[in-house]
Formats: sequence, structure tokens, C-alpha cells
Amino acid sequence: MTASSVDADALLRCADEPIAVPGAIQPHGVLLAATEPDLAVVVASGNAEAVLGRVGGTLDQYLTDDDAARLRDALAGDLSEVNPLRVQVGGADVDLVLHRADGLLITEWEPVAGAEEAGAAWHTRLPTVLQRLAASSTLDDLSEVLARDVRTLTGFDRVMVYRFDEAWNGEVIAEDRRADLEPFLGLWFPASDIPAQARALYTSNWMRIIPDAGYQRVPLDPPVNPLTGRPLDLSGAMLRSVSPVHLEYLANMGVVSSMSVSLIDRGKLWGLISCHHYAGPHRPSYPDRVAAEFLGRTASLLLRTLVAAGVTDGVVEVARRTAELTAAVGRTPRALGTALTGNDPSALDLLPATGAAVRLGGQLMLLGTTPPAERVVPLVRALLDGGVTATDAVSTVVPAAADLASTASGVLAVPVGGEDFLAWFRPETLREVTWGGNPYQSKTAQTDDGPRLSPRRSFAAWSETVRETSRPWRQHEIAAARTLAGHLAEATLNRAEEDNRLAGALQRTLLLEELPKVPGVALAARYRPSQDDVVGGDWYDLVPLPSGRLSIVLGDVAGHGLAAAAVTAQLRHALRAHLLRAEGPAAALDGLNEVIGALLPGEMATVVVAELDPDSGDVVVASAGHLPVLHAAADGAEYVMEGRGPALGVLDAPSYRETRLRLAGDDRLLLFSDGLVERSAAGLAAGLDALRDAVGAGPAEPQQLLDAVLAALNPPSTDDVTLLGVART
Repeated sequence: MTASSVDADALLRCADEPIAVPGAIQPHGVLLAATEPDLAVVVASGNAEAVLGRVGGTLDQYLTDDDAARLRDALAGDLSEVNPLRVQVGGADVDLVLHRADGLLITEWEPVAGAEEAGAAWHTRLPTVLQRLAASSTLDDLSEVLARDVRTLTGFDRVMVYRFDEAWNGEVIAEDRRADLEPFLGLWFPASDIPAQARALYTSNWMRIIPDAGYQRVPLDPPVNPLTGRPLDLSGAMLRSVSPVHLEYLANMGVVSSMSVSLIDRGKLWGLISCHHYAGPHRPSYPDRVAAEFLGRTASLLLRTLVAAGVTDGVVEVARRTAELTAAVGRTPRALGTALTGNDPSALDLLPATGAAVRLGGQLMLLGTTPPAERVVPLVRALLDGGVTATDAVSTVVPAAADLASTASGVLAVPVGGEDFLAWFRPETLREVTWGGNPYQSKTAQTDDGPRLSPRRSFAAWSETVRETSRPWRQHEIAAARTLAGHLAEATLNRAEEDNRLAGALQRTLLLEELPKVPGVALAARYRPSQDDVVGGDWYDLVPLPSGRLSIVLGDVAGHGLAAAAVTAQLRHALRAHLLRAEGPAAALDGLNEVIGALLPGEMATVVVAELDPDSGDVVVASAGHLPVLHAAADGAEYVMEGRGPALGVLDAPSYRETRLRLAGDDRLLLFSDGLVERSAAGLAAGLDALRDAVGAGPAEPQQLLDAVLAALNPPSTDDVTLLGVART
């Protein structure tokens, strides 16, 4: 077995150690568990007879008649309000402490003799101590008052205020100590010093004391609760025997007696008041311990205000900038990128950061000092895909980003919608951390039950430089980022809805309200918009020419929405002008391609033009990348494959070509957009075959033919569908 596997096994054993049900107590008192209402003793600690003079029976038998009556009266109320119940046992004063657990009344009997008392004089000064706590204007002031007054009250050699960080490492932020002791102020202690299960007990049980760390544990008899058959729950017992590992830890530090009081902020363990005694066993009286706990509870109530006071200015400033950026977004919904990157304040000014990234509509904009542009999107995507909004050590989440420490040790990223996001970056902040002993020198000890953790033996100051870690992100900063992203997402959605409405209105203006009346020609048109409310680039037109001929046009602009509709409008009108003066469809397409190159660079469209002579039935066809025209005659339907060139906007001067055919008798010509055939489940080729079959077997009259084609192909409603039918009468 390797050393690492032994350590892992030891960690698991430590995590599983039954510290809440140790089956034993410390020897400075006696524990009796009784049933109610008969008060029959069913569990007793092994020292009961030696300390109380008897074992078994009922609780009444341990007490005088008056004390027994007081006990029964107390059981009818709130037990915490009567603790401790001072009783006489064998002529000696005993503090009786009560609570309920596992269906039993748990009684703890602590002799008053042997306990050190601060005396009544100190308790008369308690209001003054509380005033000092309440008057503390900073966390440092509160911690110093707390350490000094708890030490004065309890008489311990050293009292520390110990604060946890996010990883449960602890820092000593205040200390009052005997003059000859080396200071612990400023030292850090690793999270492994206080395992998770111990922290859980600290959260539920405010006070813990070990008067003599060298004690011999006193077992319970029987070791299990007779009502449940399980070990008795001692998590709420002040006499609970503690983990041997913890006792060894104290011994390694030279601590003979210890006490701790929890500091809890809004239900979460924030820190500890940790008390150490080195001169020998030390047991403050129960009333003094309660007073120390009271100070801890009072300080806990003040924590939220004092911790928040340290960041109030930052909270207000971030809130102000959030409001300003939100207002800018509201004023310029069609220029969101400019609102966040081109104004003052910008997205970079929202939070304390050295760099920011704004990705909107697929366009990435960088501000300040950031990772290289090609690294930003993969980094942010890795964080968001992993469910991480904020990290101050990005290399622990995305190991491949370790080389970005100088610009992005800390990253805060929030999604805006789709692939868009906002992100802020912080560089690494080198920190010198001084630990109470080397936290990386974990030890294991072999026991009969296998390996277990053995605490450090040296607590000499050990320093290290922490790298690849930035200043941490605060909750109000994360909340502000999410708020801004939410406003952006809403603005983007509103803009998209408005664009669709405008595009729909614009596209409707491009559709002919009624088809022109051309003698000798039967015309029909069908336009079916997408049911997803996404406006496409389809358009059609029928342009009577001065020569008496008729130009039949069907086009499709790449893209969707308002931009596509606007381009469609420009191309439709430009093509009309070229058709009126050009010598045929091919020349008109050449001219339209020049328009795109000069005025609409980057745009692309497909168009097919069929120029019909109503008298002769001659048709001239030219296509710019569009699907072929379908010619149906008496012997079947065939696609017109000649006269086809590249899409508009692809080449500078493609020189389009023409092909000729004739409509005779009941011949029909069908022009259509890709929405009719491309979304076929079987693919484009199958869609084209199905259309050819439907037209070949369809009626001759164009209106009926188009209805028959739509019924036969039943194209999906996810795209626009446009059809034009032409026949001679």
C-alpha cells in the first residue's frame, strides 16, 4: 500500500469517526440518562457510584426531596432556562445540567468543587463588557474585546479569535495571552485541524470544554440506548468524550486544558473563540462558561453588521454602476455592445477587475487586460459548462488555464443567452501565508482498526507564498454581474421580438397584394411564413416589361430577421430597375451582383428569373445559385438545369448565363424556395423528386397546382415557403 493510499484511508476513517456517539464521557462529571416520566436511570457513566454515591434507581433517589421537586418542576418548562440546577448530593453542591436526546432525559452532574470562578464582581461588570462589544466599530475591535474579556472571565492562559475562510482554513485574528507565551496572532491553521464533522457539532453546540486533556475516558453502561439499540447521542452533552486525535493534537501543542465557543453568522460557523491553558488542568465554573458563551452569542449577532461595514463602500459603488449600465442598456437596445464598451462607465468599471470580456451576438469585445482573444471564449465556456460562476483560482477548475495567471487567476463569468456572456478577470495576487506548522506534513498512525490521521507535532511558524490565486469575488459583485446579464438578456429578447415584428411588416410590403393581370398568362403565388415567428429572406416579384414580356422572380437572402428583410427590400427594388433596362435576365443578374458588391458587401442571396413572352410561350431563364425551375409538360416534369450560376455576392463578375425553353399547351412552370424541399426528412434529393412527381401528376391550372403541391409535400413550418406557378391560357 502506498503512502498516499494510507493517507486517503486515514482521512476516510477520520471522517467516519463517531465523535457524536463516543460511548464515554470526560471524568469531571457524571452522566445519567433516564426515561420519563418515571425518571428511571437506564444509562449511567462508570463513575456514577464514586461521585454520586449510588448507581441505578430513579433520579429522585439521588436528590433531596426539595431538589427532586425542583427537578420535576423544571422538566415541565424550557430546560435551557433552568440550567444549571444547583442541587445537593452528599452535602456537596453539584450543577445539574439537563437536555433531551434519543427519547431520554440526559442529566449531567458536575461538582462545583474544583471549578475556578471569576466571582460575582466580574458578573456585575457584564453590562460594561457588552457595551464594549456593541461599541466596536470594526471586526478587529470586536475580536480584540472578545479575546481580552473572555480571558479575564475564564482565566485561560491564551484566548484567540479564530476566523474560517471559504476552504475552512482558520486565521487567528485576535489574541490575549500570558506574557511569556509566543504569539499565535496572524497564524493560519489548515482545515484538516478541524474536520467537517467536528465543525457540524460546533454549529449545533456553542460550547465545548476539556478541563484536562490527559483524562481517562469514562464509559457508559450500557454503551447503547435501550430504547433504540444504538449508541447514545452525546452531541449536546457538555461531558462528551472527545476524539483521541484531538487530544493528541492538544498534547502536541502543549495544551493541558481547552475550551471553545462558536461564532455563528446567520446559521453558518464563522469562527471560534479558542481558549488554551498550559499550566495544568483548568475548569471554569459552569456560570462562567455560560457567561463566555453569552459573549460569543452576542458577538455573533454583531458579526453581520461589522463584516458588511468593511465592504459597504464597495457595495454602494457597484450598485451605482449597475444602475448606470442598466440605464445605458435601456437607452440603446440596438447598440448593446456600445453601451457596455464605448461609454463611461463601461462593463470593466462595474467591478474591481483588470479586464473584462463582452460577447453579444457572437461578437467578442475585450476591455482592459485580458487573456488573448482566442483563449477567452474556451476559458469562459469551460467555467460555465462546469457550473462555475466565479473562482479566484481558475487553474484549479481549468488546469489548462494555469499559464493565464498573470491576467486571469480570478474569473467571474455570467451567461447572457445562447453562447453570449459577460466575464471579468483578475490577475494573481501573491500572498505570504504563515501557518502554525507545515500543513502539508500529514502523518498517519497505525491502530488496531487500521491507519488514522496523526496530528502535526510542530506548530512553529511555517511560511509559503500562495500563487495562482486572485483577490476573491464578493457575493455582491457576483450578484451585480448576474443582474446586468439579466438586463442584457431581457433587452436582447425584447429587441429580437421587435425586430421580428418590424421584419414581418417589412416583408409583407414586399409581397404583392394581388398578381398583375397579364393577357394569355395564368399566375399563382403562395407564401407561407415560418410558424416560429422567424422572418426569412424569401421574396417574389412579377415585373411587366415594356416589351410586353413578363419577368417572374423568386429570391432568397441569406439570414433571418430584420437585417435579412432590409437586404431583401433593397435587392428587390434594385433587380426591378435592372430588369426594366437590361437585355435579358442574365444581364439583370450581373447588374444586381454589382449592387451587392458595391453597396452590400458580405451579403449573399440566390435569385432565379424567368422571362416569359406571353404570345409565343418562349421563356428565358437565368439563375444565381437558386434551386432549378421545374418545367412540367404533357410527358412529365423536369428541372431546368442550364443557365445556372453562382449565388449573388460570391464572385465579383460571374457573368451569368441564360437558357431557353417554351411553354406549349398545358405546360406549367414552377419556381420555389428551399423551404419547400430542403427540410424533407429524407434529404434534398428526395424532396426534389417528390416535388417533381407532385407537379407532373398535378392539375394544369396554377392555383390548383400550388395547393396540390403544398398538400403533397407538407413542408415543415420551421422555414418560409414560397411558390410561383405560371401557365399559358
